[in-house]
Amino acid sequence: MSKQTILIADDDTNICELLRLYLEKDGFKTVIANNGREALDFADKFSPDLIVLDIMMPQLDGWQVCREIRKKSNTPIIMLTAKGETFDKILGLELGADDYVSKPFDSKEVVARIKAVLRRSGADDKDSDIKEVRFDKLIINLTNYELVVDGKRIDTPPKELELIYHLASNPNRVYTRDQLLDEVWGFDYYGDSRTVDVHVKRLREKLENVSPEWSLKTVWGVGYKFEVK
Repeated sequence: MSKQTILIADDDTNICELLRLYLEKDGFKTVIANNGREALDFADKFSPDLIVLDIMMPQLDGWQVCREIRKKSNTPIIMLTAKGETFDKILGLELGADDYVSKPFDSKEVVARIKAVLRRSGADDKDSDIKEVRFDKLIINLTNYELVVDGKRIDTPPKELELIYHLASNPNRVYTRDQLLDEVWGFDYYGDSRTVDVHVKRLREKLENVSPEWSLKTVWGVGYKFEVK
């Protein structure tokens, strides 16, 4: 099995070197970029399996890089931030990041997060085990990470796709935000429940009024459900 490639984008060479050592020791290949422009170039050139992306970088910041990558790729992205404010985390997740880690961090924790995101993004799925749900004008395929709405393939970040797959696999079942954080993001996610709201909002933009037979519903005071009529 070929080694998975991780792109580390950070202008702090010490952080890059530290993560590189830990990741290579764990069997990953690494590519290092020290500014946002380089990160975009290397994302195209090396097609990494996952990108670790610092927010504060010269030339292009992490927000801009994340936005550009999401226009053409669903490669999992973990944001590194020195700021712990909810606003930063929410903005990163709105732009399509899959997870974030606040500095200062423990390198072993970052490696564990990388493995968890890769696992959840389907890198370990067996081809024979096709995970797909279908409704009127809607196909959610978790094996190929494809969302097909009204016959058109819609680019969707991995976490959004996992969330709608989870809800649609259990139609009419109501989930609390905490249940969804636990079951979709996994126990190793340290965010808050607004993360779920952000992802639902983005899914609604893609799925609103597609079919009268189903909808993504808010159950006030409780959480969300995929309602089938």
